[in-house]
Amino acid sequence: MTDIANDYLISGQIHFTGLGSGTDFDTMIQKLIEIEKKQHVTPLEDWKKTWEDKVSAFQELNTAMLNLENTLKSMDSIKEFFIKNATSTDTDILTATASSDAQKGTHSIEINQLAQNDILISQNYFSSEDAVINNTGSDETFSYTYNGNDVTLNVPDGTTLSAFVSMINNDADNPGIKASIIKKADGQFHLQLAGLDLGSSYAITINSGPSSFDADSSSSVTNADFYHTQTAQNAQIKVDGFPNDGTWIERDTNSIDDVITGLTLNLKSTGSAQITITNDTEAIKEQIKTFIEQFNKVVSLIREQTKVTKTTNNKVKGSILTGNYGLQIIQQRLKTLLARVGIGFDRNEDPYPSLSNIGITTDADEGSPTLGELKIDEAKLDDALSANAQAVAEIFSANYVPATSSSDFKYYSHIDGVTKGGKYTVEYTVSGGSITSAKIDGYDAGIDGNIITSKTGNSKGLAIQIDNLSDGTYSGTIRLKYGKTLELRDELDELTDSADGTLNVLQDNYNEIIEDIEKKISWEQKRIDKYERDLRQRFSRLEALLGYYNSLDTQLSSQIASLKPGNK
Repeated sequence: MTDIANDYLISGQIHFTGLGSGTDFDTMIQKLIEIEKKQHVTPLEDWKKTWEDKVSAFQELNTAMLNLENTLKSMDSIKEFFIKNATSTDTDILTATASSDAQKGTHSIEINQLAQNDILISQNYFSSEDAVINNTGSDETFSYTYNGNDVTLNVPDGTTLSAFVSMINNDADNPGIKASIIKKADGQFHLQLAGLDLGSSYAITINSGPSSFDADSSSSVTNADFYHTQTAQNAQIKVDGFPNDGTWIERDTNSIDDVITGLTLNLKSTGSAQITITNDTEAIKEQIKTFIEQFNKVVSLIREQTKVTKTTNNKVKGSILTGNYGLQIIQQRLKTLLARVGIGFDRNEDPYPSLSNIGITTDADEGSPTLGELKIDEAKLDDALSANAQAVAEIFSANYVPATSSSDFKYYSHIDGVTKGGKYTVEYTVSGGSITSAKIDGYDAGIDGNIITSKTGNSKGLAIQIDNLSDGTYSGTIRLKYGKTLELRDELDELTDSADGTLNVLQDNYNEIIEDIEKKISWEQKRIDKYERDLRQRFSRLEALLGYYNSLDTQLSSQIASLKPGNK
């Protein structure tokens, strides 16, 4: 009996209810196991939970930082940040849009004609869309020229008008015309050919066609057999009275973006209108407020995750990440980045070399509920925008905006992802009208004609055009300005990098700790399982022994009871 019980115990299928002895051994074992788990497993599980909470907090912060980074990407260039308005005195004639390159001011625009596409409609008509256009008994050809391309189509005998339209439109060599059917009245269906491009260069020339389109009995089909309902032509405009020699500025589009720098003119009708370009300071302020709000969300989250509070008994209680060195690194890097002078900016040369110059500072009041967050002096910002909106845009979103200290040379180009923003010295020597030596940032530069290029250091890839080639030695500085939006974007990209970012490195470290704790929990669980099996084996033997004695007691009692009174 004991061996069978042990087999069940080993397989975990036996429980004791005290039926044999009247003692609830199963409950006793459960309580002993619960005590063991409480002493050795629960602390580990609680410990594991604290690390899991820290990982969750890092993930929450990582998400907030990525959201901030995405917001910054929508304003990380002057073009995106520096918003300008272009208003028209007559929007039925002309509207316009302005980029950051447009200069404030007013322009008078006169529109003589709009750009048009070419449209031809056949003079001959057909009884229906399914009328046959070739019933000659043999193939005919349709040949036309468009945009310098000659196209010839074979028109089989029995081809209908609708099939002919499909043939033109589906032709792989179609250079840009569209065929349609125009119904004038019942029994009067005309073929329409329309160029898909605007401008005088896009006229349609018919060279030959099915004889059914011959309207003048000339035995050939040409443009003369079609109504020319709209002629391909360029748009014609004058800007501020120019040109004044009887000619016009012509373009093959009604959306003209290459006449006035930074301004796109959308021509609607002939006539005259004025376009006024202004800085949209309210839109710029909204960009700045978005920058601040999104940044403050990250700072607020860090503050909440690291805050220290006092309990009712005046004891200090930390938050989930209080004292975490990773967050201390992040806080310090963000704080330093926004407080320092912008990369490539100069306190003496630039109107606003830092955010504080336009009224944006960090709340440093230790007792403030917004400690560490950015705050804005709107009056100071308004003054800055009014005085020099371009400079405000630069401190935020300058993307390698160049500035030189000398008229002897100027910025030529740089390499994205290689050249760094900053201030660099430029030195060069000219002999016999040629550059004989050159240095950028103290290092020898490459020389190609009048272009010198940095080959090393942070300025690597920076190319400078030398304008003064008179014999002599020259020096100066060149600055590539890099705004705070781009600085912060790059910093966040580095901090949240999935491989080497500070947050992800910490998460990996914490996950390793969690894995080690899980191994300890697993080991303890195995130990407790073995402990439970041992207990059940012991109590099984005890149950069996008690059962044996109970049975023996019953037998003895029965035997005693069976004795005759005289024999007791």
